[in-house]
Amino acid sequence: MSENRPRCALPTSDHTATELLQAWGDGDLKARDQLVSLLYQELRRRASAQLKRERTGHTWQPSDLVHETCLRLLDQRRITWRNRAHFLAVASELMRRILVDRARARLADKRPGRWAQVTLDGVDLPAATAPIDLLDLDSALTKLEAFDARKGRIAELRFFGGLSLEETGQVLNLSSKTVERDWQAARAWLFKVLSGRLTDANGRENLE
Repeated sequence: MSENRPRCALPTSDHTATELLQAWGDGDLKARDQLVSLLYQELRRRASAQLKRERTGHTWQPSDLVHETCLRLLDQRRITWRNRAHFLAVASELMRRILVDRARARLADKRPGRWAQVTLDGVDLPAATAPIDLLDLDSALTKLEAFDARKGRIAELRFFGGLSLEETGQVLNLSSKTVERDWQAARAWLFKVLSGRLTDANGRENLE
């Protein structure tokens, strides 16, 4: 990691992060920089989890993904930040876009060793041990979001963001019990569609 990238201490309380987010929302750029520094290690942990799912010889380090994510976070101007979980949720969306864009670029270049293979063991999908194409995963999530936006959002936050059930509930204003129920359904759906077995009697996609 280059010296001009954000350095930070470990995250402290949610209250501190919330105060910094509110100050950032009021236009305090110093608070913005302090927040990124405060949560940098947390972002790095989540980036590391994402890159560990890669099955091919990619060259990125967690700090590279975090750096790119931070650059996009710093460019966010029209978000009313609520709390730490909300910030991490937005970061998870950006990580998804970055990883998918990179995978598409690799495919377009037709280079060997395509950087797009992931595993779903990190989200505890049943028997999901074989590598899965990242673009296929993104496509499956997009389909899920199209006909059940809440379950799709939960799946994105859990998989790409690594948010806990409680944190996901905070972002979506749902109880942890509701998030857990929808997450169970969403991950089972993803497993089925990614293994090519998701059809009902009429050959249509079926979430149940």
